[in-house]
Amino acid sequence: MTDTAPDRRLLIDGRLTTATTTFASLNPATGAVIGHAPDAGPAEAEAAVAAARRAFDTTAWATDRDFRAHCLDQLHRTLVAHKEELRALTVAEVGAPYQLTAGPQLEEPIGVVRWYADLLPAYEFSRDLGVVEARGARHRRWVEKEAAGVVSAIIPYNYPNQIALGKITPALAAGCTVVLKGAPDTPLVTLALGELIAEHTDIPAGVVNILSSSGAAAGEVLTTHPDVDVVTFTGSTATGRRIMAAASGTVKRVFLELGGKSAMVLLDDADFQTASMTAAYMSCSHAGQGCAICTRLLVPRERHDEVVETVAQALSRIPVGDPTDPTTYMGPLISERQRDKVDAMVRRAVADGAKLVCGGERTNPGFFYRPTLLAGVDPDSEIAQEEVFGPVLSVIAYDAEDNHDDAADAVRIANNSVYGLSGAVFSASEERAVNVARRIRSGTFSINGGNYFAPDSPFGGYKQSGVGREYGLEGLAEFLETKTFGAVAK
Repeated sequence: MTDTAPDRRLLIDGRLTTATTTFASLNPATGAVIGHAPDAGPAEAEAAVAAARRAFDTTAWATDRDFRAHCLDQLHRTLVAHKEELRALTVAEVGAPYQLTAGPQLEEPIGVVRWYADLLPAYEFSRDLGVVEARGARHRRWVEKEAAGVVSAIIPYNYPNQIALGKITPALAAGCTVVLKGAPDTPLVTLALGELIAEHTDIPAGVVNILSSSGAAAGEVLTTHPDVDVVTFTGSTATGRRIMAAASGTVKRVFLELGGKSAMVLLDDADFQTASMTAAYMSCSHAGQGCAICTRLLVPRERHDEVVETVAQALSRIPVGDPTDPTTYMGPLISERQRDKVDAMVRRAVADGAKLVCGGERTNPGFFYRPTLLAGVDPDSEIAQEEVFGPVLSVIAYDAEDNHDDAADAVRIANNSVYGLSGAVFSASEERAVNVARRIRSGTFSINGGNYFAPDSPFGGYKQSGVGREYGLEGLAEFLETKTFGAVAK
């Protein structure tokens, strides 16, 4: 395992710089310090916002589409060229298994940059509304899309490459300038992005600024500063509520991608073997540290015990261990603090009546937690309602009624949540599965194991899972303002 990484620098107004103090970053697979990051405070955040404001107001970045496309192409080529360096750092600091970096932890996010670089030249930033007769004259009207302004982007630790690139790339494509703040648990991988931008692209000074911070003070500046026009945040719903309140003082546009408690529904005609395996492996993807992971498995009551046994067998075969090993499927949790939280929730679930079928154990060194299965879970209990962010799957039985709607109870339980980010359903009939999916209030949905996630697919949630969408055309629209023009027709 790698236990060293270069110390990194902040990117502010085109300059790579440090702060007066630093903080340590740990390898979650070993608990060892791998490097140090500058601990940016309010002064650095203020400087970054000022640089972004100047770059937006005084340069041609917001209006020169061709130059933006050129810079995004450069960024993509740079990320490809430095992919192996980023992969090693991601495995070491994030604890992401090596095999996951071939997908959503690294290579797929690099593809997001390519998608927006290719989209930009053809995107229609204006549209004609034609001529209207009004007040005795003819008036020509049109609509233009223009950059929303300065963007504050605040990201979590679990998929730092994916979420950072998913925020800054459409913002840059739209013509915005950005201040990106990495997560306290994974600062080095985000700062590495800033160094690549500064050293290998023509992106002008101030257009992208990247900070790391161990506390909340810098983030408070980024969510309240009057020169910030848009706040985009991915993280917990509790923090999202506070950010929305903080941004309201200056009526900023806010994008929030928050928590999830997604349900996977097995209808009575499903392939139970395949669905059970899918549920087991999904719950352990990146040690369960994913907001869209299905952590509630809803099964017909008469099949509950059968599914529990199949899932338990699958969990026992999942390769857990050193994330640098290409055969490892599940690595550690990000920190001891997070492992304590997960373990405490499992203990409370058992006290509330759930059956601990397997797992529920810490392993050392590092911050590992065994894949955990809880059976007979009450759909109203804490473990069924609150986001765990660990490798914990809860099996919930539903009653299949003998009438025209035998999925009604499953739909009710799936919707019994303040969240609405994702979901899944398995059935021998795709039509029946889609019918159920349409009745469950969530922003994304998988049918019989289908994958919806790609650069062109809008991603986001209903209810308290967030506001707005990332990726695709909808992701670009989050960073655009709409201006309507009228001129007297000649």
